[in-house]
Amino acid sequence: MDEQIVFGDRMIPVRLPDQTRFAPSGLAGTPLPAVDDLTAAVREALAAPLDMPPIRETAEPGWKVTIAFDDPTVPMFAPVWETAIRLVLDELDAAGVKRGNVSLVCANALHRKFTRLELARVIGKSLVEEFGYRLDCHDAEDPDNLEYLGVTESGYDVEVNRCLTESDLTVYVNTALIRAFSGGWKSICVGLSTYRSIRWHHSPDGMSMSIDRNPMHDMLNEMGAHLESRIGRDRIFKIETMPANPFEVARVWAGSVWETRSAALGMLKERFKPRAEMDGEKADVVLYGIPDWSPYASFSTMNPILTLVSTGLGYLGGVIEALGKPGCSVIMASPVKEQWNDVHHPSYREIWEKVLPQTRDPYEIQDRFAEDFAHRPDYIYKYRYACGFHPIHGIMATYPLKRLRHASRVIVAGAEEPGLVRHLGFDYAPTVEAAVEAARDIHGRDASIVFVKYPVMGNR
Repeated sequence: MDEQIVFGDRMIPVRLPDQTRFAPSGLAGTPLPAVDDLTAAVREALAAPLDMPPIRETAEPGWKVTIAFDDPTVPMFAPVWETAIRLVLDELDAAGVKRGNVSLVCANALHRKFTRLELARVIGKSLVEEFGYRLDCHDAEDPDNLEYLGVTESGYDVEVNRCLTESDLTVYVNTALIRAFSGGWKSICVGLSTYRSIRWHHSPDGMSMSIDRNPMHDMLNEMGAHLESRIGRDRIFKIETMPANPFEVARVWAGSVWETRSAALGMLKERFKPRAEMDGEKADVVLYGIPDWSPYASFSTMNPILTLVSTGLGYLGGVIEALGKPGCSVIMASPVKEQWNDVHHPSYREIWEKVLPQTRDPYEIQDRFAEDFAHRPDYIYKYRYACGFHPIHGIMATYPLKRLRHASRVIVAGAEEPGLVRHLGFDYAPTVEAAVEAARDIHGRDASIVFVKYPVMGNR
């Protein structure tokens, strides 16, 4: 059969064996209708919040308020940031809170800080100009603006930006949900936190997009409960957004972190079937293309780790366990290139050149290298002052190599530089057709093949 497959920034033609079947349509979830009026949807949510009174009935004159918001790594292209922030400001104005007592914080966690020009692209130029020095990016290495709140019952450290502990009210604008990976307490206990806290759940086994039994959000819920026990339950107000697609919004909720998360999970459960119900027969070969995209390349560029591991095996790799047999072959189509942005991703090249040649076991990488990279002064400086990702982020980007415990091999089709593929211990094929033939040589001529034509962020 003649088909098209994603290949970097384009689609390319490919001829596949007749027995190839397509991934089930439910993999991408049930489509959601977009709201007709984003401003009206946010305004309605703010007027009838879940489990909390409206902001205009809560806030008081003289209060210090922080509006925190998702950083630009979120794949949402509707104007949620500016729309929601302006409507929250209207609520605060109605409550008598002086505009000079309101600050804006980009919750970039261990991601890089973004420039004011970049932030203007998401929250609007006029907000950037109006707030001036009262607009800032979170700094997970600034001891003067961090507060350690001890450990949870299970022993998880909770360390957060002082805006949460010193503001009378923090309003968090979550601009989109990526399955069940984002939102909830992750917005706050990751976005406004530090490596000391994040290390507990950002591990090879911890990060999850699962809607049910999500170990990462179990930890985050415990951290959120601990945070509330220290600062009070009514000091964090959440806006949670469900996308219809990357360009439109389907639903907006406002209120407590707990109730907005519960409402969002309810809709996610309706939208996405359990993985076991998607496809009864597991395949010998799982085939998909890798787009030239990563949330971590926002206003930046891709590199081999982001392309082949973080996006290829991570964000897209949930289909491997969902559709492939244990020991399956994975074929990824990508023109992956040797390019590095040493300003935005300063530690990535060293991890590629010095860590991955020693081991491609993510558990060993974590054990041997995480603490060293997490505290490297040269890279920490670049995170704090030069818009670079925190050095530990490059280590965490290797954790999707865990998928290789399910797949016996990865074949990358079409790479412009085959050495990049072999550097990871993957196999190279010049074309998708050649990669399919190589997989059939291993699994047999009657090997079952499943093709994910439009790759989606998979469910772990």
